[in-house]
Amino acid sequence: VLTMIDELLRQRHLPDLLRFIDGEKVTRENWDKRREEIIRLLSQEYGDLPPAPVSVNFLQKSEESFCAGKANLVETILICNLKEGGEFSFPVKSVIPVKDEKQPSFILINFHDDVPDRYLPSEELCDLGFAVHSFCYKDITSDDENYNGKLASFYCGKKENLERGKIALWAWAAIRVLDFVLTLPETDPEEIALIGHSRLGKTALLAGGLDTRFTTVISNNSGCSGAALSRDKEGETIKKIFNRFPYWFKSGYGEYADKEHELPFDQHFLLALCAPRKLYIASAALDSWADPLSEFLSASAATAVYELLGEKGLDSDNLPPEENVLLHEGIIGYHKRSGTHYLSRFDWNAFARFIKTGC
Repeated sequence: VLTMIDELLRQRHLPDLLRFIDGEKVTRENWDKRREEIIRLLSQEYGDLPPAPVSVNFLQKSEESFCAGKANLVETILICNLKEGGEFSFPVKSVIPVKDEKQPSFILINFHDDVPDRYLPSEELCDLGFAVHSFCYKDITSDDENYNGKLASFYCGKKENLERGKIALWAWAAIRVLDFVLTLPETDPEEIALIGHSRLGKTALLAGGLDTRFTTVISNNSGCSGAALSRDKEGETIKKIFNRFPYWFKSGYGEYADKEHELPFDQHFLLALCAPRKLYIASAALDSWADPLSEFLSASAATAVYELLGEKGLDSDNLPPEENVLLHEGIIGYHKRSGTHYLSRFDWNAFARFIKTGC
């Protein structure tokens, strides 16, 4: 019996996650091969990430007692030795609870470098037992059409024919932070969650999809070219996002403006790269630009791969999802918070709860 969700997905005419381009059926045994094919398809959208550096060195800049002695605030400079020559460095700020046992961690790609920040409730997360390692995306490359920074000048190519967009550069940096976090004795390597909001939610999905060392990947209000399906999407579309922010993407992605149904993939392909790891998609009820329904349906469509791999994906047959109800019964978590486009304390508490008590 088809559910309402099944019918809505059928109407979107999505490309099949479980069929190779040549029509061969995807099985549990050949999923890794299909995964590599999906990565190649998605490179039409974001481009490939820059190559990993030859080495990454970590220089502690400062450390101080924080949150009334409950945590330490540490600033570390990550020094990346690039294959093309030279160094690229950027700061990471870590709030690490003072306790003897290993602890779960969030890596936050943030819009700001403040700790705490309006998107980063440091003390609350410390009280929940999480370390948080955050970096400001503008320390990686500017959020505009300026390609003069070291990473952009090395790796983006010419403005009129970008080999990769800035989302790929920010994702590359998130993976470098993961390299760092895994060296810390306090880190539990089995509980490292990557999180981003809005355009940085798109970034988290890309970095987390590509690097399987992230054990949980969290997208908050990432919308168009993030968690939301592109086909028949409300609000922001490929045409609108590419016209305004072409530098986020590979140049050829703009060819699909008003031609979403010609895409050889859709955004559920990106979500599927996280399988069988934990994935969380968070929407906001009044964020019509991001389109909560298309985010929810994308998570539903990605569930097919989780089921193929023997896991429960998004566990919900209810449409529309009720506001502020946490869907935590599957490996894919979801909620639609009341209100507008924002990364709130409600969201953070839901993510922490999912990681600690979810599947």
